[in-house]
Amino acid sequence: MFWWTRGSACSEAAALAMEAHVLSNVVTLLLVGGGLGALWRVRHDVVWRTAGRELVRRRPVALAVVGLYVLVALCDSYAWVGGREAVDGGDAVAVHEPRSVIDRLFPADFAEKSYSAPLAEHEFYGGAALRYPGRHVLGTDILGRDVLHLTLKGARVALLIGGFTSLIVIPLALVFGVAAGYFGRRVDDGVFFVMSTLASMPGLLLLIALIMVLGRGTLQVCLALGVTSWVGFCRVVRGETLKVRELEYVQAAAALGLSDLRIIVRHVLPNLTHLVVITFVLLFSGLVLSEAVLSWLGIGIDGSWGQMIDQARDELSRDPVIWWNLAAASTALFALILTVNVLGDALRDVLDPRTLRERL
Repeated sequence: MFWWTRGSACSEAAALAMEAHVLSNVVTLLLVGGGLGALWRVRHDVVWRTAGRELVRRRPVALAVVGLYVLVALCDSYAWVGGREAVDGGDAVAVHEPRSVIDRLFPADFAEKSYSAPLAEHEFYGGAALRYPGRHVLGTDILGRDVLHLTLKGARVALLIGGFTSLIVIPLALVFGVAAGYFGRRVDDGVFFVMSTLASMPGLLLLIALIMVLGRGTLQVCLALGVTSWVGFCRVVRGETLKVRELEYVQAAAALGLSDLRIIVRHVLPNLTHLVVITFVLLFSGLVLSEAVLSWLGIGIDGSWGQMIDQARDELSRDPVIWWNLAAASTALFALILTVNVLGDALRDVLDPRTLRERL
């Protein structure tokens, strides 16, 4: 009876893991396809091609660093089962768990008993020989997990928080902002009331309350961040739409009898494209830092750099100091935020309509 129950539990866990990793693989392939499609579109559009060349000329290092982060995140998102042999007395479920490309760069049992310093050959406490001496480039944490492995896997969480939440914030802000700016009157009053109400609430407290209600999963945290982050961009979109709707060609389109939806799609939204691109880049860094703050409060996402920093804060009081966990996560987070902000500043200059006309 016991073996049957244990076998059923293992099979159920393996099935759930398989469903999760298959969905992740499909989403990853769709993202890669969408990225290639966007590159093709940029290449065949003179405006975006000119802006892209100017961005590469101005910020080649920042583009390369962000591209490296994206590559690591994609490699950690694509996983499959296999390549891990069963060990007597080991976890039977772990054998059937999918492992990503990043996971396969390290041995399946690449762990020690506890702390070990970077490139050390003996344990930090006790001095016993390590299972993998000299191979932990950034050392191990209190559970013996390789810090370099954890740092690489944190890139996926950071890009997921910044990217997926931005895909919630931007459409939400566009819908409400364009509707308020274009139609005005009662629509504008209603949207402005909602924005004012959300803006009057303490953002951090509202975010914590939403996470407590929705749960601490990745999707729930992204939804909570999205709900509390769209107001600022919505105000920008509303103001820009108020200006665009008064332009002569928009008034001419309305006089010719074009529907409001067609005018919005054909004339209003294209004039907001540069704002969407710039906002996406600038919003990204703020969302990643917000998750780090949530991790510091104990309600972040498992596997994030914020969680690594939170777990490492007590290690600074040890004697001798265990610094490598905090240094690895902080450096990875700082480098990503810095390069994204540098790209955002360059994008703002490149997509400026005045400078763009001069380059064309």
